[in-house]
Amino acid sequence: MSRLPTLFISHGAPSFALEPGTAGPALTALGQQLPRPAAVLVVSPHWMTLEPRVATTAAAQTLHDFGGFDPALYELGYPAPGQPTLARRALAQLRAAGWPAKADPDWGLDHGAWVPLHFLYPQADVPVFQVSMPMELDGPGAYAYGQALAPLRHEGVLIVGSGSLTHNLREVRFHDPDAEPYVVEFAQWIAEAVVAQDHERLQDAMHQAPHARRAHPTLEHFWPLLVAAGAAGVDPKQGAARRLSGGVVHGALSMDSFVLGEATRQARGSAGG
Repeated sequence: MSRLPTLFISHGAPSFALEPGTAGPALTALGQQLPRPAAVLVVSPHWMTLEPRVATTAAAQTLHDFGGFDPALYELGYPAPGQPTLARRALAQLRAAGWPAKADPDWGLDHGAWVPLHFLYPQADVPVFQVSMPMELDGPGAYAYGQALAPLRHEGVLIVGSGSLTHNLREVRFHDPDAEPYVVEFAQWIAEAVVAQDHERLQDAMHQAPHARRAHPTLEHFWPLLVAAGAAGVDPKQGAARRLSGGVVHGALSMDSFVLGEATRQARGSAGG
């Protein structure tokens, strides 16, 4: 199987599942364009552990790990099958790279996984498993985590870092659609670094990007972008990354997503003979 790209998806608030905006249709269109994966591997900030864990469940439960939202959200499920065989391959890759990973036979799908997948693969017919995010990460560490998982791209695994391009919950305004200017400026800086495959600058974004610590007072929703970038790597056979514009919701949450590590048209032609 040809190497799959990697994705970074901004999953916004849980209410995204009921309020697709522009980001939801963009993800659905992307899911129709991508080669069908053997499984989706999701790294989400809503499953953080001291040491890496890999969910090996055959049928993951939909986790409603939030409170205070529309009751209709709690009725939604995402009954995708798991993929224990490929989950064990992820476990092996992490261990080979020096991460002390362990299997977790109980974890389901948190909302950082099932909410965006609700749009990406709405039939819930692609197997899914999660890999936890270590609590102690920095930019290079998150990037290295993605690098450890990268070989799975050759085995039909679509690696997804699910987070939020901006995530200042103190400034969220549910009834005010106007984007804060700093959100737009930060998101543009990040997009330029991602599309240019300037992964060194991306790893140091929290020191270089404008308004970085206002956009991310805590960093757990930014690191999945670094995981996706690390899994994609930088390769001349890959084209520039693609930005999927999702706009800004609630004033402070950029919903932009990225497709990284796609083969260039020339490379695809060579692979096909």
